[in-house]
Amino acid sequence: MSKVIGKKEFEKEVLGSKKPVLVDFYADWCGPCRMLAPVMEEVGKEYKVFKVNTDDEEELAREYGIMSIPCVIAFKDGKEINRSVGLVDKDTIIKLVK
Repeated sequence: MSKVIGKKEFEKEVLGSKKPVLVDFYADWCGPCRMLAPVMEEVGKEYKVFKVNTDDEEELAREYGIMSIPCVIAFKDGKEINRSVGLVDKDTIIKLVK
C-alpha cells in the first residue's frame, strides 16, 4: 500500500532508501491521478511506493520540477533515475525502476 508523505518523510523514506522507490506526485482534484491510484496500489505490492500531494507539498513539487500530474518518479540510492508523466499502465510504472 502506498503512503502519503511530506518533506521530512521524503528525505528518510525516499532519499535514504537502499531499495528503489517510486513516488507518485498527485492532487486530490486530479482525475487522471485518481485513475492512477489503483495502479500504484498494485505496484506497491512489489515495490516501495509513496505519494506526495502537490497541493500540500508545493516545495517538494517545485524541487522536482513537477509541471504536470500525475508524475511518478523512480529513485535509486537517493537519486532520480526515471520519471513518467500522465496516466500510464502498471508495466510502464514498473519499467521505471528496472
